[in-house]
Amino acid sequence: MRYLFEQFAFDTDRRELRRGADVVPVAPQVFDLLDYLIRNRQRVVSKDDLIGAIWNGRIVSDAALTTRLNIARSLIGDTGSEQRLIKTLPRKGFRFVGPVLEAHEPSGEAIADNPAEPSKVALALPDKPSIAVLPFQNMSGDPEQEYFADGMAEDILTGLSRHRWLFVIARNSSFTYKNRTVDVRQIGRELGVRYVLEGSVRRVGSRVRFTAQLVDTATGNYVWGEKYDGEAEDLFDLQDRITEAIVGILEPTIQLAEIERTRRKRPENLGAYDYYLRALALTDAFTRDAVRAMLSNCLQAITLDPTFAPAYALAARTYMQRHIQGWDVDEPRERAEVLDLVERGLCADRLDPLMLGTAGQCFAWFAHDLAKGIAYIDEALSVNPNHAHAYLQSGIVRTRAGDTEVAIKHLNHARRLSPRDSRGYAIFHALALVHQVGGNLELARDWAHRAVQHNPNFLPGWTALASSAALMGRDAEAKAAAETLLGLDPQFSISLLVRRFPVVSDKFETYYEGLRRAGVPD
Repeated sequence: MRYLFEQFAFDTDRRELRRGADVVPVAPQVFDLLDYLIRNRQRVVSKDDLIGAIWNGRIVSDAALTTRLNIARSLIGDTGSEQRLIKTLPRKGFRFVGPVLEAHEPSGEAIADNPAEPSKVALALPDKPSIAVLPFQNMSGDPEQEYFADGMAEDILTGLSRHRWLFVIARNSSFTYKNRTVDVRQIGRELGVRYVLEGSVRRVGSRVRFTAQLVDTATGNYVWGEKYDGEAEDLFDLQDRITEAIVGILEPTIQLAEIERTRRKRPENLGAYDYYLRALALTDAFTRDAVRAMLSNCLQAITLDPTFAPAYALAARTYMQRHIQGWDVDEPRERAEVLDLVERGLCADRLDPLMLGTAGQCFAWFAHDLAKGIAYIDEALSVNPNHAHAYLQSGIVRTRAGDTEVAIKHLNHARRLSPRDSRGYAIFHALALVHQVGGNLELARDWAHRAVQHNPNFLPGWTALASSAALMGRDAEAKAAAETLLGLDPQFSISLLVRRFPVVSDKFETYYEGLRRAGVPD
């Protein structure tokens, strides 16, 4: 068996570790340690597990085990502080958390010396969504445009690599298909990926047209496709804008495809990521039953994989949904529970942008610390500058902090990155709120209308519509929105809203006044 991760090939039959074509010398016990961690990467292994497997149960000091762990990390380019591949879970044990492909050699054939040669092995799919970005075709007939086509593919590959939930094949492997006509299903088998992104670039005069398609390698069917046009005056600016648009749209597109795939799996075959996807599919329902089912699926995912940070983030979002819908039962207890989930999620993966952004929003809402919340959200954006949800979270929290200019900029950027996002109602409501506190009631009312049309169960949308309509003198519309609002949460009041969501801007007084005029109780 060969295990492939990053630029390494770990061969248990040859007892050999390779970095590319180079053999990396490994001491026997360190090799056994890596072997045990990689083979058991679906679970956390304890210190006793390692001692039993490697030292046959002999008494071994903590220092001896730590030394070999550090050596193993250094051999595969990891460190004790980064823990990108081998993670230590305090008081629990250790886990190999890097994405791994299993390479099964054909029976009776010698093992190839070059681990990167895709045709020599049949690769199993990793346990999370996987994609290869193929080199784009230059349709211009102009060899000078080859750099633009290659640069576009490389930039998209780099952007996708920032999504830690996604397994992205390295350039050196995907670019072996340049100038070759190969069926995508074969590419999927050879690279061990579920999705392939392919495209082309055509330049005619001063215009450039770029097309991109996302293909499911299991069926050969197109999942998504789009074309982009622009002026060729500044190719690099055009390249940046198209890259940003594609990276932004691929995240929700792949997740929707994965949700559909998971729905067809039998319950006994579900893994941590499958339970996470099942929870994700319920995100926009905004019903009590959906929130309970979301949390149950997230907790199941966490039980199966305590290092899977997105499950903690989505579990925390269930508490936020209960909070904004007025479904809290015991606010102090639930506040403590969600902040505990956030801390555990950050310990699981301190660099996951979804976890960082969600932590920021939770610190703002539940710890009433807007500055801390913004700091975490900004960190999420530094980790992944194309993370649409983090821009949404930034806009929401910054509005409450009174920074309306940056909030509007970030919310519009979230829309640009993910123009067909299923969470559009949240972006629309946030834009309604920021425009209202900024004094543009007409825009506020328009965005609030879009929010309630997109998701009628989303309580904040009705709040924004009631307030903005009342301040514009549209009394009947305001009272109808207030009645719908109180139908969703009969206990809703302005004082409850103030307590739930901290603000530092006095501009919200006008927002509250609009709710009073609409008939919302104080």
